[in-house]
Amino acid sequence: MTREEWLKEFARRLDVEAPTEGEAEELLALAAEAAHSSERAAAPLACWMAARSPRALPEILELARGIA
Repeated sequence: MTREEWLKEFARRLDVEAPTEGEAEELLALAAEAAHSSERAAAPLACWMAARSPRALPEILELARGIA
């Protein structure tokens, strides 16, 4: 099963839209930033926090990049 197939099925089960390709890339960039700047476990938690935020993904990524 591909990433896209898995995400599509997971989104269907959650009754939400799957991320667009652009959103997926931004989320992966956020996860990478969190994982490389701290412990790997920060990546999924940062994405969870981003999903709860009203801010746009590019702004969230920029904020994450500002954390030393």
